[in-house]
Amino acid sequence: MQGIKRKIVYITFYELIAIAMSTAGLALLSGSEMGHASVAAVAASAVAVVWNLVFNTLFERWEARQAKKGRGFWRRVAHAIGFEGGLVVTLVPLFAWWLEISLWQAFVLDLGLIVFFLIYTFVFNLMFDRVFGLPSSAQEPSLA
Repeated sequence: MQGIKRKIVYITFYELIAIAMSTAGLALLSGSEMGHASVAAVAASAVAVVWNLVFNTLFERWEARQAKKGRGFWRRVAHAIGFEGGLVVTLVPLFAWWLEISLWQAFVLDLGLIVFFLIYTFVFNLMFDRVFGLPSSAQEPSLA
């Protein structure tokens, strides 16, 4: 599976799982009710969907220019860190505002989520690639 279809399937599965897990995490870590935390989780998901499209498009353009093809451990680590790092910039202020906590508290809360999502992103990408195959940007060119 390649192109936009791959991106849509990826984002759909990733975000549905992420919303369920982050709702529980936000409620637990912020002391908010599940309903209130779920709004923050859905908003964070919307931000993440847009960032996902932008980041993965840029990452795959960079990846296609690399001499070494494939997605080894360090490339996957770079992907996960880059994706999650971009989310910090927007989600910390969002969490602070919606959950009525300080920016520092939101940052600490986000650190907990970052650790979780770094692992989740790494494992999800590994499993996604195993189920659906590597994107063309990570495949060896065919000799045909």
